[in-house]
Amino acid sequence: MSLLFSPITLRDVTIRNRAWVAPMCQYSAVDGVPGDWHLVHLGSFARGGAGLVLAEATAVVPEGRITPDDTGLWNDEQQAAWSRIVDFLHSQGATAGVQLAHAGRKASTYSGFDGRRGGVPDSDGGWRPVGPSAAPYPGLRDDPEPLDRAGIRRVVEAFADAAGRAVAAGFDVVEVHAAHGYLLHEFLSPVSNLRDDEYGGSFENRVRLVLEVTRAVRDRVGAGVPLLVRVSATDWVEGGWTADETVRLAAVLREEGVDLVDTSTGGNVAADIPVEPGYQVPFARRIRTEAEVPTGAVGLIVEPKHAEEILAEGSADVVLLGRELLRDPHWPLRAAHELGETDHDLWPVQYLRAAR
Repeated sequence: MSLLFSPITLRDVTIRNRAWVAPMCQYSAVDGVPGDWHLVHLGSFARGGAGLVLAEATAVVPEGRITPDDTGLWNDEQQAAWSRIVDFLHSQGATAGVQLAHAGRKASTYSGFDGRRGGVPDSDGGWRPVGPSAAPYPGLRDDPEPLDRAGIRRVVEAFADAAGRAVAAGFDVVEVHAAHGYLLHEFLSPVSNLRDDEYGGSFENRVRLVLEVTRAVRDRVGAGVPLLVRVSATDWVEGGWTADETVRLAAVLREEGVDLVDTSTGGNVAADIPVEPGYQVPFARRIRTEAEVPTGAVGLIVEPKHAEEILAEGSADVVLLGRELLRDPHWPLRAAHELGETDHDLWPVQYLRAAR
């Protein structure tokens, strides 16, 4: 059996293979409620043989949405809608996960679907975003409100409450989004965190919120549920969040009960990023080796042999795919064939004639 199609067990959950779906925002919800689009979008990946299907960045509070069209998990209606989707993912043999998020200073943004870009003004249904500091993200809302201590406590509680709702909806895995320039990443990076209190300045202070959220979520989901954290391993700019700091944080996250670090990069500031196939894999390898915690590798991984090589060389424990799965939701089925897998259990029974 190839490594890519070997199962992996995290806590009480065994996932059928290591080809996972990265969270991909669809900006297609109404009042945070996922609909038929999300059912078909995510369901296609389960039908296509993915191991873990991670639902998109899902806001823990209304003001934590990137756009007014983001999904959420702060009320009963949203929880019920997610439950319907989770049931279908399970029916296809996939494991269901959700990424919990708060957009911070990058909130209240147009999706771009209708050509409008930038921050959504209050007059068009937008809202004032929050962040660690008053510094805005260039090109978006210019009025982020620095969180006070009471606001920080509400954020931690909101992540915990959303995690509880995720488990109640049937999700098997929960991921905390601390990457791509959203709120938790904003606290990590000295580029966006200009505070002079216990949440700013030193490494220990800047990681404080991420650790508080992690502890609260771990406590709420229970001992058997795998907890992932997505990080941006570097800001790719001088004076920003660094790979060395990520390794330090990952080691602490391991001690706090995090089971896998989903390793991405960038998103907090404009940067010159050397994009090429597998360009983020070295960061996953460092975290796995130096922090001794399982990792997921993501970023322009498109060929099955490349995915297999990443696992074989010990750079990561799983591979997550995004845009390639949008192009080909059945990528895992094709990858299994190319890697010589002869077990057709991944195929839906309705498609078995095509498999044999």
